[in-house]
This record gives sequence, C-alpha cells and structure tokens, in this order.
Amino acid sequence: MRSKKFRRVLRYRNYFDEFFNKQRVKVKQKIIWTLELIEDIDQVPEKYLKHLAGSDGLYEIRIKHGSDIFRIFCFFHSGNLVILMNGFQKKTQKTPKSMINKALSIKKEYEEENKQ
Repeated sequence: MRSKKFRRVLRYRNYFDEFFNKQRVKVKQKIIWTLELIEDIDQVPEKYLKHLAGSDGLYEIRIKHGSDIFRIFCFFHSGNLVILMNGFQKKTQKTPKSMINKALSIKKEYEEENKQ
C-alpha cells in the first residue's frame, strides 16, 4: 500500500512528453523514479527539485544518470500540484537562457488557460 502523496505531478500539453519520449529506457526509469519521489515525500531535497532564483516561480527537476544531466522545468499550481513543462539535457554549467525563456512562455500559456 502506498503512503499518502504530498503532491501530484501533471504534464501540461505535450511539452514534457516530447522530451521524455526521446530518452533512453534507463533515463526514462530515472525520470519516473524522481517524479514519484517528488509526489511521495514532504521535503524534496534540492538535489532533485530546486527553485530557480529570479525566475517567477520556476523550478527545475534535476536528474542525473551516469555522467548525463537532465533538467525538467515545472512550477506549482494550487500549492501541491506540480505542472511539468519542457526538459533538456544539460551540457554546460549554466542553464541556457533560451530554455528558461521557453519554460516561462509555457508557464504563461498555462496561466492564461487556467485563469480563475
């Protein structure tokens, strides 16, 4: 029996799926493991989920498989709902500004659709 979930992880449109479907099986397994961890534990270590400073509520899910590093952008909606957006393989120390801008654009699109 699974314990209580602290949050739900949802995909927005097909942005995450486009990234996920391109990955090798072992990377997909690590991504799924990390997403389940984010749902299942109250205090997620920064090693797996980190707020991007000065980014208007963006977070990055951090995945490492061997020497490969991947990032998936997300944000919180209604406190415990994590919305997945675009992802990419990280090849430099700094997160590319173009990827952050894409994530911010997707977040704005989501917010426009879900105005309450």
